[in-house]
Amino acid sequence: MSLTPLPKIMLEPLVRNALLEDLGRAGDITTDAIVPAELQDSMHLRARQPGVVAGLDLAALAFRLIDPSVKLKVERAEGQQIAAGDLIASVTGPARGLLTAERTALNFLCHLSGIASVTRTVVDAVRDHEAQIVCTRKTTPGLRAVEKYAVRAGGGANHRFGLDDAVLIKDNHIAMAGGIRPAIERARAHCGHMVKIEVEVDTLDQLEEALATGVDAVLLDNMSNETLKRAVGLVDGRAITEASGRVTPETAPEIAATGVDLISIGWLTHSAPILDIGLDHV
Repeated sequence: MSLTPLPKIMLEPLVRNALLEDLGRAGDITTDAIVPAELQDSMHLRARQPGVVAGLDLAALAFRLIDPSVKLKVERAEGQQIAAGDLIASVTGPARGLLTAERTALNFLCHLSGIASVTRTVVDAVRDHEAQIVCTRKTTPGLRAVEKYAVRAGGGANHRFGLDDAVLIKDNHIAMAGGIRPAIERARAHCGHMVKIEVEVDTLDQLEEALATGVDAVLLDNMSNETLKRAVGLVDGRAITEASGRVTPETAPEIAATGVDLISIGWLTHSAPILDIGLDHV
């Protein structure tokens, strides 16, 4: 799998703000009181449960923003499956820097690895089908770019990043526009030819109206698997089909078997548990 790292200029403000929040007004008074300034040390980042690694760049940045002399050696690459007890990376440098940055580094690493891990679980569940697993905009405020990156690290893909990169006409838009056709026509007249248009539909009648008007993608919301299969047949390749609603690793294979192109899941980012990773003294 090819996984392009995010530019450091995107990551630094996130990590810097997290460190400033932790350091408060007086810095790490515990470490400064106990650990000699000249002490050098090494610590290991180890997995305490199986999963997928994501967020090492943010962890490394946390250490280096506290002390640029800290060195992080990666042993398990981003997107790599790991087992409990595996050494993910080692960090070496001034002991004060290691301890002061520890929690911020782990917060990012555990959170993003958790997202990557649950994504991989669903991706593996549908591996016998063509459907691709995608995330949504249900992300932690301020962390959307890195959480969507973590989904990619887990083998998934991204839906739109924000309100400005694609049109997604949902039920409230349709209600306020007075129907599917006027909603699509207004969107097409307002946006340029480079912007794709997707419409959320709940019924096959709505789907037929959307297809007759012309769209790039249809979001088939909370449909039964039988209805999803009929919807895919109606679309017949004229638009991208996306299934959404009540998706779990257990239900995903049957949803994928209907022939949909995408399965979108909000909980990949908004409810993924952390992956337990520790920073242990060597």
